Amino acid sequence: MRDVGSIAQPDPLAYFLTWTTYGSWLPGDERGWVDGQGGMHVAEPLRAAAARRNMKEHAVLLAGPQRVAVERSIAAHCGVRGWHLHAAQCLTQHVHVVVTAVTASPEEVLRQLKAWCTRALRQMDRGKESDAARRRWWTEGGSRRHVFREGDLASVIAYVTECQGGPTPRPPSP
Repeated sequence: MRDVGSIAQPDPLAYFLTWTTYGSWLPGDERGWVDGQGGMHVAEPLRAAAARRNMKEHAVLLAGPQRVAVERSIAAHCGVRGWHLHAAQCLTQHVHVVVTAVTASPEEVLRQLKAWCTRALRQMDRGKESDAARRRWWTEGGSRRHVFREGDLASVIAYVTECQGGPTPRPPSP
């Protein structure tokens, strides 16, 4: 248990992490957007247009094989670190992960998973001109939520596995 102010809180059961692909959800986006401090904002078309003009690379939309590589990378890294992976889902524009990592902060888990996924994507695209020199696969930061209750953990796992478009498409077998 840890002390939060004057109320003792149990350690989280898991972290619910979400991050987006580069250029897929810009400041000013019509869906609303979150600033660097977690503040929610409504659509701002002029801000969105300025953000698009300032992009250093084209927006990333992950294809099926790339999504598989991201999910495999997440599973492999969780195994290396001894973290319990409850669920992972990579979609075209974002990634969801539910993980228990008692030895690391959610910020550290997010940073490591994004780094490993980047390596996997770079290795996969080695030799392809389109993304060979890509520097940015992900937006900065990401959402890091703590899950404290068993019922909430079950709900988050169900959301990731069932409400996000189903399983990642698998490439055909050779």
